[in-house]
Amino acid sequence: MIIDSHAHYTDEQFTEDLEQVFARCQTAGIEKICNVSYNLSSIDETIRLMEKYDFIYGMLGIHPSDSAPLTEELLASIARKLSLPKVVAVGEIGLDYHWDTPDRDTQKKWFRAQMEMARTANLPVDIHSRDACADTLEILREFPDVTGIIHCYSYSKESARDFLNLGYAFGIGGVVTYKNAAKLKEAVEYIPMDCILLETDCPYLAPVPNRGKRNESSNIPYIIEEIARIKGMDVATVEQTCYENTKRILHIP
Repeated sequence: MIIDSHAHYTDEQFTEDLEQVFARCQTAGIEKICNVSYNLSSIDETIRLMEKYDFIYGMLGIHPSDSAPLTEELLASIARKLSLPKVVAVGEIGLDYHWDTPDRDTQKKWFRAQMEMARTANLPVDIHSRDACADTLEILREFPDVTGIIHCYSYSKESARDFLNLGYAFGIGGVVTYKNAAKLKEAVEYIPMDCILLETDCPYLAPVPNRGKRNESSNIPYIIEEIARIKGMDVATVEQTCYENTKRILHIP
C-alpha cells in the first residue's frame, strides 16, 4: 500500500484524463493521495477533489511564490477551511529564493503567518524550501510545537540533521532516481527510515525511466526501488514503512 504525500491533481495538465490517471494509480497500489494547494484557487479545487474522491486528502496553504496577494482577511478565510474533514496539513508553505519573487521579506511574513495558522489549528505543515535552507530553519525554530514534512528535500545530509533535530520528516520523490542527485542520495542514506515519506509533486519531477514526462502517483514504485537500493533494504519494507510514516505524521485514518 502506498500514499502519495504530495501531489497537484488540480493542475491543468490533468484536466482531460484525471479518471484514467486515478485508475492507473489504483493498479499501481496507490491507496491514498494528498493533494496540495499552492494558491488561492487551488485551495477550493483541492476541497472539491477531497469531497469527490474518498482516497484524496488535502493540504491547504499558499506557496511562497504565490504569497504576494495574501492579506490577513484571506488568510483568515483559509484558516476557517482547515477544520474541514480530510484536511491533513497546512501546505505547501515556505520560502523560495530560486525565483526570489515576491521579495524575501514578503515570503517570510506569510511563511510565519501560515506557521502560526498551523499551530492554532494543531496541524502539521508541508514545507517548500528552495535555495533558502538557513532562513527556513530559522523560522521553523520559532515554532517548536509545529512539525511536519520538508517537501521534495534537496539539501545536504548535514542540513537534514538540522531538520531532524526540529522533528521534521522528509518527502522524497522522483529526483532521488536521477544520476546527478548524489547529494540527495547521500541524504536519503543518512535519514532514518521512519522519517521518510513518498511523494511525486506531480505533474512535475517524474522519476527515471519517465523523467521529462508528466508525473503521476503510479510512478512511485520507481522511487521506492531507488530508496530500497540506497538503504540496502527490500522494496516491501520500504513501501510499508513509508506508508506507516505518512499515516502517523499526517494523522490519516
